[in-house]
Amino acid sequence: MNRLIRNLCKLPGIGEKTAERLATYMLHASDVEVSALAKSIGELKKQVNICATCFALSDTRQCRICRDPGRDAGMICVVESPADMAAIERSGAFTGVYHLLQGLLSPMDGIGPADIRIAELVARVSAGNVREVVIATSTNIEGEATATYIRSQLKSFPVKTTRIASGVPMGGELKYVDQVTLKKALEARHDL
Repeated sequence: MNRLIRNLCKLPGIGEKTAERLATYMLHASDVEVSALAKSIGELKKQVNICATCFALSDTRQCRICRDPGRDAGMICVVESPADMAAIERSGAFTGVYHLLQGLLSPMDGIGPADIRIAELVARVSAGNVREVVIATSTNIEGEATATYIRSQLKSFPVKTTRIASGVPMGGELKYVDQVTLKKALEARHDL
């Protein structure tokens, strides 16, 4: 039990109390449930790959989005992680392809350009056929630094580089919006 708790604590976001609850649940769960969980964890490393083109999770060499002839391969949306890609896909607003950085620049944590997939993005753009790169990183310090760095790396190519808008959320009331978000919204204002 203690070994399981220690191993569960190694997972991101799992503290000791949560690990204890999970271990206790597994102890009382049916053998079928526990076996299914163990099997799915074992199969994860064997069956899930990284797409050779965009670096998304895939069960084949190339993910379904990169293989889809209906997607606009001339438009690349740059995101940090598979979760960000999934969020954009759920919106239904983007019909291009993706490029997953698998992280953000963070000098304080020792993460530089060589530690994430920026060189691979530059290689995709330099290969041609890309009209626009949409940078959809977070609006925190690391996301902004990464967006700025990517923009600097792509400025010598004949490609449009854009940044997703940020600001006041739909249905939000101005009196509840923080000052930084409101400042960004005012700076990114557009004609009606």
